[in-house]
Amino acid sequence: MALLEIRDLHTYYGPIHALKGVSFAVEKGEIATLLGSNGAGKSTTLKTISGLVRTGSGAIIFDGKPIHHLRTHEIVALGIVQVPEGRRVFGTLTVDENLDLGGFLVTNKNVKERLRDRTYDYFPRLKERRNQLAGTLSGGEQQMLAIGRALMAEPKLLMLDEPSMGLAPNLVGMIMEMIQAISEAGITIFIVEQNARAALKLAKKGYVLETGEIVLSGTAAELSTNDKVIKAYLGL
Repeated sequence: MALLEIRDLHTYYGPIHALKGVSFAVEKGEIATLLGSNGAGKSTTLKTISGLVRTGSGAIIFDGKPIHHLRTHEIVALGIVQVPEGRRVFGTLTVDENLDLGGFLVTNKNVKERLRDRTYDYFPRLKERRNQLAGTLSGGEQQMLAIGRALMAEPKLLMLDEPSMGLAPNLVGMIMEMIQAISEAGITIFIVEQNARAALKLAKKGYVLETGEIVLSGTAAELSTNDKVIKAYLGL
């Protein structure tokens, strides 16, 4: 069953036609990935789903209901939560305070503490630094915090925009392992990533976006052996 369906989505920045009839689906409980080079429209796709960029035409269906007419805070309340590119933690606030902001829609104190404990279970390093200013964390720790902040909103669909960007290879592996663990806990994940090798190793299926259009789709195994993907994205 598809948790998220994108149907013939067109998005514009003024006269610029950024997304040109994009269609794909993310099944409940799976990890799906969207691959593409810089400027292909990957981040625009996530921002359109989140309501940060308005849909020109087409439909976004979440859990069987259209959401493209909703505002961002309404979409978050339904369970779609995005981890932005570049992490964007609140540097002058502590780790704990950043997590509090992630759970701003959670009004039950006990539930919020349960979510905080779960986040610290995923990322023990953050618990050790819970009173540290986020701006003084390493890049890998900030990425952990950005994901943890999103988990505080109790997502049904967690969307990650370039989670490996700027990280050392050993940290990329650690972050991907954590994403796998989050998926195994029952959260559906849609990951936008330039590191095609890491994304295809993690995902069940994928889509390739070029200049605002889906040009390839298939299982992760199929895309990993596709000549075009190999030459353009796997560096072989």
